[in-house]
Amino acid sequence: MKNKLHIDIILFVIAILCCFGKGYAQKNIVVAADGTGGFKTIQEAINSLSDDAKTQRIIFIKKGIYKEKLFIEKNFITLKGEDVSGTQIVASEARDIFKCSHPDDWGVATINLKGSDIVMENLTVLNNYGFDATGDITIPCANDTITKTKLVRRIGHQMALRSFNTTRLIVRNCVFRALGGDTVSPWNVDNGMFYFVNCTMEGGVDFYCPRGWALAENCHFICHSKEAAIWHDGSKNKSSKTVLFNCTFTGDDGFKLGRYHRDAQFYLFNCTFPQNMADTDIYQKIASPPNVIQWGKRVYYYNCHRIGGDYSWHKNNFPDSIGINEITPAWAFDYKWNPRPDPSVSDTGVRVIHGDDDLIADNMLLYQRKNGGWPKHFEQLSVDYGKTLSDEQKKELKEGYEDGIDATIDNDATTKEIKYLIKIYKQTKNKKYLESTERGINYLLTAQYENGGWPQFYPDFSSYRSEITYNDNAMTNALDVLEDVVEGKNDFDAVNAKYIPKCQVAVKKGIDCVLKTQVKQNGKLTVWCAQYDAHTFQPAKARSYELPSLSGEESVGIVQFLMRFENPSKEMIASISSAVEWFKKVKIVGYKFIEIKAPEEQTGKDKIIVPDSSSTIWARFYDLDNNEPFFCGRDGIRKKNLVEIENERRAGYQWYGTWPDKLINSEFPKWESILTKKTKIEEKDSTTIRTRYNNPNNQL
Repeated sequence: MKNKLHIDIILFVIAILCCFGKGYAQKNIVVAADGTGGFKTIQEAINSLSDDAKTQRIIFIKKGIYKEKLFIEKNFITLKGEDVSGTQIVASEARDIFKCSHPDDWGVATINLKGSDIVMENLTVLNNYGFDATGDITIPCANDTITKTKLVRRIGHQMALRSFNTTRLIVRNCVFRALGGDTVSPWNVDNGMFYFVNCTMEGGVDFYCPRGWALAENCHFICHSKEAAIWHDGSKNKSSKTVLFNCTFTGDDGFKLGRYHRDAQFYLFNCTFPQNMADTDIYQKIASPPNVIQWGKRVYYYNCHRIGGDYSWHKNNFPDSIGINEITPAWAFDYKWNPRPDPSVSDTGVRVIHGDDDLIADNMLLYQRKNGGWPKHFEQLSVDYGKTLSDEQKKELKEGYEDGIDATIDNDATTKEIKYLIKIYKQTKNKKYLESTERGINYLLTAQYENGGWPQFYPDFSSYRSEITYNDNAMTNALDVLEDVVEGKNDFDAVNAKYIPKCQVAVKKGIDCVLKTQVKQNGKLTVWCAQYDAHTFQPAKARSYELPSLSGEESVGIVQFLMRFENPSKEMIASISSAVEWFKKVKIVGYKFIEIKAPEEQTGKDKIIVPDSSSTIWARFYDLDNNEPFFCGRDGIRKKNLVEIENERRAGYQWYGTWPDKLINSEFPKWESILTKKTKIEEKDSTTIRTRYNNPNNQL
């Protein structure tokens, strides 16, 4: 018993020393679900505090699952968990159900706030309604004055955090999860100021939706809606804004970044977007009745990039009236509040990282293998760098460090980490991130075949992993990173110059491989297959439903890579032009590919082609000889029609897309125009030199 008491005291002292330093009057409040603290529930600990306070009161919460809703109406309260993954606050509530028997939202979320100067640290906050529900339901609803019923959708509003008149809120190293919309709802459009750092937020439509002023720093957003991930309401004050620094996004295929239907202002700096996001800028959703937008569209980006290539709206468009060096946490809150006043941390420039460390980057270092590469999966799930690992998971991860058998360039692995780490190094100057970047570059150089291609995995050559892989832009991602090193672009000027000649050789070999693998039909160049035999350069099969074929998706990335060079060879020019002509030849005009609900099917959904006079699409797989689209299920048998394959594959794969659209209609014409102008200038200069040389009255 004496030892257990000592442990409690030590844990509490650590909580105080690590987080708050000097200047706070603190009270020893420990919550433990197993009864070893002063309180068993968090709400009991909150209720024990006085209503009046001018200094922070710390409630230390031991590991455990606390199945309770929290109501915080008092000020100056800190909830500090012992461990972000081990300290969980869990409730299950659909907003639509709650509002059928309550007059307002007070109580709709797992954590409900009315107090100000609230701090949360190291917590996982869950609203499990959508994860637990099996589908949509209709319920009796006393507050519905017309039908007296309410349709409750499984993906409807589900709040993990909801604030009311909270003025200041700081959230550090926390996870907020729900399946539906409005997961994180810090709402106070008049004077709310909300700061999130090193957090993970997950949910459906508008799942991060602050009102007022908000700053998210080093946060990871996971979206399960095709409508929008982020939202903002700044309609009461023209200077209200939501600012995102150094944030990363992942989500379901085709998710849109964000939207607004009231006056809003978005600033995104140094953010990283995934390849599978929709090509849709943050957009205005028309409300019913429509809201008057007083100040127009205000959506700004600086140094934001998409894995696999930026969309046009990712370009820098920061207002000229504001200098980049002005961008600080205090600026985000109109200098009314600085949530990060630590004098040991720089408060200038676009870098908003505590000290010299970055949570996402540090987690990347944990996953990096001895050979310099990264895996794409851990514990059979996609790697999530926003997730804090337990000691057991860290131990398991280290077991694969030496052999690095799972290192890969598939699904953006390794190249994604390299690009992120070099960006963070440029901001922090912390050498551990540069060293990790250079180890990753070494991995790419080592993994390349002598013939210029890259396998999907290295050093695991089993099955189709050894094939030269363009699938999911694996090889072009590697080439783009190495060419960035050569050109010193995208922050890679920080890499040791000794890598430049090595990368030059690797890129040259890679281009040679690209040109050799471009498929010919009757002597005419077309496009590329997703993978090739590493010895014969012949088109190869990958998974059972990925047969040798011309690729309507991956070929786009290859062309875009070849187009980045200022002085392309004649072979490269012919390759690019031929591929574009092929895309024009095989396009499917007047149709679009959509997902529909299909309750009778195994997956509950389906994908079909429907007429649409304004749409043009391309197939994922085309026959090598006659360019006819084909499809294949897990049985490995080619089918002419999509409906012939099983629903699981039909609904679970992107059989058609608009991948070449931007290439054909904007990127290639621009490239061709620049090339034509350059050629004319060179011809003019050549003619001038010949004229002067042949004229004896002139000297060179």
